[in-house]
Amino acid sequence: MTLIFRCLTILAIAFAPAIGHAATTGQMTIAAAADLHEAMDEVVAAYRRDHPATTIDLVYGSSGVLTTQIEQAAPFDLFFSADSDYPGQLIAHGDAVGQAMPYAVGHLVLWSASIDMHGVKLADLAAPRFGRIAIANPEHAPYGKRAEQALRGAGVWSAVAPRLVYGENIAQTAQFASSGAAQVGVIALSLALRPEMKGSYAPVPDSAFDPLLQSFVLTKRGAANDLARDFARYVQSPPARAILAHYGFSPPAGEP
Repeated sequence: MTLIFRCLTILAIAFAPAIGHAATTGQMTIAAAADLHEAMDEVVAAYRRDHPATTIDLVYGSSGVLTTQIEQAAPFDLFFSADSDYPGQLIAHGDAVGQAMPYAVGHLVLWSASIDMHGVKLADLAAPRFGRIAIANPEHAPYGKRAEQALRGAGVWSAVAPRLVYGENIAQTAQFASSGAAQVGVIALSLALRPEMKGSYAPVPDSAFDPLLQSFVLTKRGAANDLARDFARYVQSPPARAILAHYGFSPPAGEP
């Protein structure tokens, strides 16, 4: 993302008009994929500036684990997944209502705190100098599934498999890479852009893995929550889109 684009998104956030009604009240709990940590914190903070009488709690984790918790009646009103499959699963099982609404497209990068990653490609990771490589658990983390897909597609899976370190979600994966538990992390661009991530990264081509089309859904509990429905509208508004863009997310196809 260029400096000019990041500046433009910051200006869009600062000067965008308020969405919704200041009189909105109530409380809700949002379950969100770990790649959204900084971005969703900021989206919620922007929403609450115009809706100060609301209480909004955030729970972050891997999309698969959050899905299981919702199926087991966890008290979440909205679920923001790192893919569209898990929201679809909840709808099919009667644990969510309506349809899955795409809100962003995520991106993968190769990140390191100790190695200059500029120009590094997936195939290069076969070299022993890259040491341990952290990815999110492919069993329940969409970013982990895409990381495995990209590594297999590059023909290096067998070479790197003995050196892989698995995070329970993409945020823990980034923590492994930043702490030195792994020398390289295949992580979300949104996390690589966090100010505290002092390192360098190389983009993983989007063509190397299935698109990370991220969608949200109202849970069965949230369908009766006016605040949840209002926030669902807000997250699709230009101010919220600008915040997501600032953290490296692209808009869904066909949207500006």
